[in-house]
Order: sequence, then C-alpha cells, then structure tokens
Amino acid sequence: MATATETLSSTVTEPRTTTPVPPTRNALPYFVDASALAAELRTKIRGEVRFDRGSRALYATDGSNYRQVPIGVVIPDDVDDVIATVATCRAFGAPLLSRGCGTSLTGGCCNVAVVMDFSKRMHHVLWVDPDKRLARVQPGTVLDILRGAAEKHHLTFAPDPSTHNHCTLGGMMGNNSCGVHSIMGLGTGRTSDQVDELDILLYDGARMTVGATGEDELERIIRAGGRKGEIYARLKSLRDRYADLIRQRYPKDLPRRVSGYNLDDLLPERGFHVARALVGTEGTCVTILEAQLHLVPSPSHRSVLVLGYPDVYSSGDHITEVMQYGPIGLEGLDNILVEDMKKKGIHPHDVTLLPKGGGWLLVEFGAETKEESDDKARRLMDHLKRTGHSPSMKLFDNEEEEQHLWKVRESGLGATARIPGEKDAWEGWEDSAVPPERVGPYLRDLRKLFRKYGYNCALYGHFGQGCIHTRIDFELKTAEGVAHFRAFLNEAADLVVSHGGSISGEHGDGQSKAALLPKMFGPELVEAFREFKAIWDPDNKMNPHKVVDPYLPGENLRLGPHYHPPQVPTHFKFLDDHGSFSYATERCVGVGECRKEESGTMCPSYMVTKEEMHSTRGRAHLLFEMFQQDPMKGLWKAEPVREALDLCLACKGCRTECPMNVDMATYKAEFLAHYYEGRVRPRHAYAMGLIYWWARLASIAPGVVNLITHAPVVGKVFQMLGGLSTKRKMPSFAPETFTQWWRRRPARNVGRPRVILWPDTFNNHFHPQTAEAAVEVLEHAGFQVIVPEVSLCCGRPLYDFGMLETAKGLLREVLDTLRPEIEASTPLVGLEPSCVAVFRDEMMNLFPMDEDARRLTSQTYILSEFLEKKAPHFQVPKLYRKALVHGHCHHQHVMKFKDEHSVLTKLGLDYEMLDSGCCGMAGSFGFEAGHYDVSVAVGERVLLPKVRNAADDTLIIADGFSCREQIADLTDRGALHLAQVLQMALHEGPRGPSGGPPERDYQPLGQWEPAPSPADTAVVFGAGILVGLGLAWAMSNGVSKNKTRRHA
Repeated sequence: MATATETLSSTVTEPRTTTPVPPTRNALPYFVDASALAAELRTKIRGEVRFDRGSRALYATDGSNYRQVPIGVVIPDDVDDVIATVATCRAFGAPLLSRGCGTSLTGGCCNVAVVMDFSKRMHHVLWVDPDKRLARVQPGTVLDILRGAAEKHHLTFAPDPSTHNHCTLGGMMGNNSCGVHSIMGLGTGRTSDQVDELDILLYDGARMTVGATGEDELERIIRAGGRKGEIYARLKSLRDRYADLIRQRYPKDLPRRVSGYNLDDLLPERGFHVARALVGTEGTCVTILEAQLHLVPSPSHRSVLVLGYPDVYSSGDHITEVMQYGPIGLEGLDNILVEDMKKKGIHPHDVTLLPKGGGWLLVEFGAETKEESDDKARRLMDHLKRTGHSPSMKLFDNEEEEQHLWKVRESGLGATARIPGEKDAWEGWEDSAVPPERVGPYLRDLRKLFRKYGYNCALYGHFGQGCIHTRIDFELKTAEGVAHFRAFLNEAADLVVSHGGSISGEHGDGQSKAALLPKMFGPELVEAFREFKAIWDPDNKMNPHKVVDPYLPGENLRLGPHYHPPQVPTHFKFLDDHGSFSYATERCVGVGECRKEESGTMCPSYMVTKEEMHSTRGRAHLLFEMFQQDPMKGLWKAEPVREALDLCLACKGCRTECPMNVDMATYKAEFLAHYYEGRVRPRHAYAMGLIYWWARLASIAPGVVNLITHAPVVGKVFQMLGGLSTKRKMPSFAPETFTQWWRRRPARNVGRPRVILWPDTFNNHFHPQTAEAAVEVLEHAGFQVIVPEVSLCCGRPLYDFGMLETAKGLLREVLDTLRPEIEASTPLVGLEPSCVAVFRDEMMNLFPMDEDARRLTSQTYILSEFLEKKAPHFQVPKLYRKALVHGHCHHQHVMKFKDEHSVLTKLGLDYEMLDSGCCGMAGSFGFEAGHYDVSVAVGERVLLPKVRNAADDTLIIADGFSCREQIADLTDRGALHLAQVLQMALHEGPRGPSGGPPERDYQPLGQWEPAPSPADTAVVFGAGILVGLGLAWAMSNGVSKNKTRRHA
C-alpha cells in the first residue's frame, strides 16, 4: 500500500463564497501549468493524454445543464496509469475528476479538472463468483456487460437505470444509482447497498481496500496507525459526534435517499461500511480502482401487468397496496408523457398497448416459471377487483410485448425533450423522492407548484420506491428565467422535505441540487459532509465544488443569459430547429444512448472505436462547442469538428434512435459544405462524390474501365490516385446500363396506372439486373413502368462530402424534369434506400417551401412500401426458403421497415432480421483510404459473421448497393435485392432455385466487353481522364452546368 506523502489537514475547508455568473461564456479559471502537466503525464503513463482544444471541448459537458471546460483528459490503460496520473496531478496541484459514461444530470461529470475517462480501457468484469454471488469490476465497466456475465449464472445486478446499456458501474457508484429493478436488490436497492468492498486511491497517493468494519476491527485498524488508521480514526470521531443527528435527520422509510453523503453507513448498526459511505460521493473524495459487488438471483420468467387509473395522482395513491404483492418492478407514468410520445412519434404502436386510463402503473413480477409469475400478477388483479375501485387492467405474457412496454417507460427522457411546438424542457428537479405511501399526495402538490410557476411537464418514474422523474420547461437563456428557475428549486426542496422525502432519489446532487442540502439535512450535517470530504481530500482537489461548497444552480450553465451563438446562413433550412443550425446543436443533452455497444444502428463508429469523439454525442457536443469559440476556434473551420465527423458513416441511425433526434448526417453535410468553402477537398471526395458523372463517362466503354480498374498494378495505382483503399475490390461497371436496356425494350402495360422507376446511379450502372427485376415485379403487379427520359441524379454521394450547391442543382433539375408527373401524382419507386431517403428527407430540408418538392416527397416510395400501399391486389408469390435480411440504415430510419417485413412475410420466407446496424460500407465510406479498418470492424460486429455462417441455400437479402458490396467483398456470398427475390419467386416457384447458393443466377454476370487494343484503351481512357478532371474542377468551383440557384 502506498504511504501518505502529505499530512492530513486538521482543519475543515471554509465554505465557498459564491459570486454572480461572470459575463463570459467560459467563466472558468485557466490552469497555467497545463502544458507542463500534459508533458509530464506523457512521460508517466502508457495511456492517452489529451490536452488539445478539441478534447477539452468534448468533455466540457455531461448530461446536465452545466458546462465547465476541463484542464485536459487522460485515458488510463490500467491501475498503474491511474496511480501515476494522480501523483502527477498532485505534484502540479491540479484537480481531478473521474468519469465513466458522462451521463450525470446534475453537473457532476464536468469541472475544471483533469478528467480521467475510465470507459475506454478500464472496462472489464474481472470475475464472477456465483456461489458467493459476488462480482469484481473495473470502474469503466458498462452495467449490461456485468449483467450479461451474471445472467450466465442466473444472477443479476439489481440497480438498472434506463441508461443500462451504456452507463458504467463507476458512474453508478458515483451517483448511487438505482433503476426499475432496484426493488430486487439488497437493502433499499440503491447501488451503495450492493457494494461489498472498494479498492480506492486518495489524492495524496494512499491506496486501500475499504468495506464493512466491525467495531473490534475498527479499533484494530486505528491502533495499527498509518494512513488508513488515521482516516478511520477521524471517520469514527465524525460518526460518534454526529450519530444522533444522522439518526434524527436522515429520512425514515425512504428507499431513495440519494442526496448527501451516506454518513448513515458509518453507524454501528450499519457495520461502519466505509465502502458504502463512499458510494454517492460523486468523485469528490476518492478514485475507485476496482469494486466488489453483490449479485442477486435473476428470475427466469417475468410477467407485466399494466394498471390504468383516471390520473397519475390516483395511481400514486395505490403504490403501497400494489407493493404488498411483491413486484420486482413498479413504474408509473402519466397521460402527458404518453401525449408527448405521440407528438414526437416515439414508439407509436407501443403506447397503444396501454389500457384505458390517464395514469398508469407498470407492475412486473418474476418467478422461476411463467405460470408462477403470471399467477402473482393474477392474485393482484383479483385483489384489485375485490376492492371496488378496480383500475383497468391488462396482463401481458408475451415477452416481445413486455419489451415494447418497457420501451415506453424508458423513453421518458427523450419523449419529454424538444417536443414540437412546445418549450424546451430541462433537468434540474428530475429525480425527487418521497416515501412510497406519499407518492399520490406529493404528485398533487408538485403539480400545484408547477402551475404556480407556469411550468407544464410529464410525471413518471420509479413509483414503487417513491422516485419521481420529470423534465421541466425552465427558461435558462434569460436572467429572469434563471431567477425563476432558482426560486422554483427553493420551493420544490421545501415541498419534498415536507413530505419526508429526498431532494435527489437517483441522480445525485452534483451542482444542480447541492446548494439545497441544508434544507434537507440542516447546517450541522452539511458541515459533517464538509468534514467527511476533508478527511479524504483535505486539499479539495477531487471534483471540487460539487456536493460540498457547491457552485449555485445558476452558475456554469451550458446555456444561460450570456449564451448568444452566432446565427449563420446554411444550406439546409432546419425548420424543426427554428431555422437555426446553432439551435439544432443544442439538441444533444448528453443522454449517451449513442454509446451503447450492442444492438441498433447508432453509433457504428463508436461501437468499434469506443471513442467519445466518434459517438453521436461527441460530435454533437463539438458542434455545439464550435459556436462557443472557447476553447475551440475557427467556427466552420474548426479542425476538431472535421476530425470527429470523419468517421461519421452518415447512417441516420441517430435520427430516430437518439432520444433527441440528433441528425448527424445532415449536420455533417452542412459543416463540410462550409469547411471546404474555398478549399480543395480530399481526392476521394471527387472520386466518389462525383460518381454520377464518372459512371456516365464509364458507360461509354465499361469494358475498358473495368480492365483498368481491375488490373493488378494499374488498378491499385488508380485507387491510390483517387484516395481509395487498395484493399478493396472495385465494383464492375455493367456491360449495359439499365437505361440502355430500357430504351430498347418495348413498352408494356400501356394504359395501366403509371409508376416512375427511379434509375439511381448504382442500380443503373453497376447492378442493372436489380432494376430489371423491379420492372418485371411492377409490371406483374399491374403497373405501366416509366423511366425518366433524361439522365437524372438525386445527388446522394454529394452529401457525404458537403457538396451541397451541386446537390441542390441536381435536385432542382429532378423537380423541373419530373414536374408533369409530379403534378399528375405519379408515384415514384426507388430501389436504392439512400436515394429514396434523399427525396424523403434531405429534399424537404433544402426546399421546405417548394410545393413540387413537398409533393414528390409524398409520392416517393421504396419498393416494398409501394407494393403494400399502392398495389393492394398484387399477389405476392411464394418462396419457402430461409433468409438472412440486412436492413439498409436509411431504409430503417427514414422509410421504416414495416412494409419490408410485410412483403417478406407474404413471400413465405423463414427469415431472420439481423440486428446488424450499419454494414460498414456506408456508401463510399468503406472504399476510402483510412476508413477500411473501421468499415470492416463495423461489418464484423454482426453482419459478416452471420453471412459466413449461413447455410448455402439460405438467401442473403440486402437492398442497399453498398451493403451488397460489403458482403461480396468480405464473404464468399452474394446478397440479393428484394426485387430480385420477388423475381426469383415468380420464375422459380415456391421452392426457388436448386443447387448451390440461390443468388447464383441472379448476380451480375461480370461480362466485360471484348478487350480493346492498347491504342483504343489509351485514347478512351485518356479522354475520360481529361473530361473527368475538367468536370471535377468545374464541380469543385461551383460552375457546373446544372442549375445551382438557391430556393427557399
């Protein structure tokens, strides 16, 4: 154990004198020795030291209303790195802040300090002992990783906040987190009650293991002396002097007392449990190196009963009655939350599962068999029926529906923020708690207080343990609004204390609530908190001015009265954000859902890099910081923002999976348009962004182009010249384009309803057989297919490189050319999901007031959508085969996948819908030099292993061109488009093709034109290069012959 290097001060730190918010955006002191500190750290640790402006900006906020720019960031590799970091910071007198996922809602994870981010490397479950029901973890371990390891032994970690798939156990210990199933845990169910022991490090370098300590052992430790003996002696003295006050003032019968330090865990009757006393200190006392945690049995089967009451207040009146039947989870929500979800389109189907009512309780039971868990629920139902005040009731015994119901509850945070047409809502009084029997009366009084201050917000939360969640429409951008906010907090604190409750019931005090602690505990116990911190951290260097001697709730606001970002002209109109890009960047409130490591699409680059800057939140925070101009400089030319956006795959997953609907693909396109204004773009931007023109040029002599691009040496040279990865196989241009095939084909179904088939660049020039299959399917469905007579492009590849002027010109050309069909309401069917997404998403953001654009958006369909909505009499042919289905990101997050599911089901396929997220190719992303490794890693998460392990006769279905290219490049299988699968069913019948992979006869034949002579090759290719370079120059300088005028 390390020995102390400094003598513990015998005096208590004086209370901090607060001052008004300074009139600056940064409002923070600058650590003068930052450069020297960074240099010294780099010589001491193996991990990463990041003191650059971008990294400091990245960690300036958490999930709260607050912003404080750190001194720098350290990402330790291991415990030795942590010890060295603390020692180096001590030598320089630098404050420290430990950070996990950074989702604190109280400002506890941002400070003027050196931030140690444990989540990237110190994130392992070290062991699980099923016999003792214990586990040992590092502080950066994600909760769901521990739960997954424990479930192998039918155990679990009881506290499970809604952030369970990305929050870290270190953060949970910092906040003393709880969650839906805390009821199952030891003691009150808080994280503190699940902690067995901690391995901790003090700022002075002392390291020790702490846990429960009997009175005899306590005396032995004190007699042994040393640093630990000295600390324990002072803790015992503090305990003895304040024991009566602790017993008197700590709320009784309150499961969710999270506010304040856990001094009650030092009482003899609680075993002088030093580890539990340190849980909930929010990094203000020690650094946690490892934790040993208690696990509890995990029920094998669960049942959910939903009770509907007239309103949320009456639901709160029946909490103790319901709790008598032993649920493992009891959640409440009101009708305002449900209406908010409907307004935002969040889980629209799921909310329809709720029974009639205006306030609901979700009651979960668990048992070893499904029959037992259902029986527990029915016993409660029978009791409620006998009482005479029976609520509406609905018992769910379908696991899928149960999961959908929990999504309704877990969506509370996202559903109550950025509601269309309403004021923004914020945390600040989001987790107050009362004894469960006081929930109904407290909710009524809280609603009265909301009305007094003119606030309107939803009420929901962990009603079984008395914890109430809400987001309130505080006005935090004006001095008057902030004063109103602070006045409300003062009254709200008095209210919850009057009900025997706690100011915080889950998220901790941090900065937002710590100044209110005297109302709950009195000045004497607040002095005891100050002394407790001083015992561990006499120099006040551990997350200073959080919890103890805190900043006031109105200080260091992320927005605040002095927040006046520049309003900049943009290409996209951002109507959902009041026409302001800077307002759009405020969407991210740090929830961190984009940091989940499994399931869904968002965020593919974070999933494989574990880098904060490569999460949606990280990018959104940097864009927000871009407008602050401190610490980052340069506005649109800010290099840290460009670096963060470089690995954005523009998948649009965040558009729907982010609770705040951050649209990073759009933000990326907008930023790059300004960043490269007056600059030359990277080579791959011209090689891939201008693919529409390159493909048209290649169609003159596709055999020549294929010969060159696939030549062993020359092909690699051209890939290098184009800024493309030489590890990739380049796709072949088809010998005949779809439009060439179409022109020589006689018209069919003349006089039938017309439908436009959109000949996107990829299915026109590379995979024409897909478009040809679509023609056959649409004609079989009874439609006359028409194809634009002139070459058109939606401009999809241009968005990835910010070539928005050119993209707007192409869309204007589409609108002008298709105007007669648009006015005739002729539907347009697209095959490439990303191109359909342009018409359904980007076009209306670029031309929101254009009537033709609006109509074309409503008339555009992906193939499955069209068949389901516009071809009701189409008899889907049968194909009884197994299939793996990979959904294109834009398809899932713009058009949705409901209709695709319907068509696949009608086909008769036995299919598995992969939860594979992004394929990793993402248009041109995977072709670009420098992106190959990330592209492959994204694909290898789920998609590629699943394809390789599929049986030879299993269909692989992927509608996206780049998805199919990723599969073809990195496996020995080929994927088919839905149009080809339907064509296969029409041609082959229900059994499909026999022998070999089913895609064999439906893949590109790879036939090239006869090899030309060397002279012909030189002439054609040389001319192509000259024309292409000229075109690239024209595009990059904004002088394309396409119309590029701006439209509102």
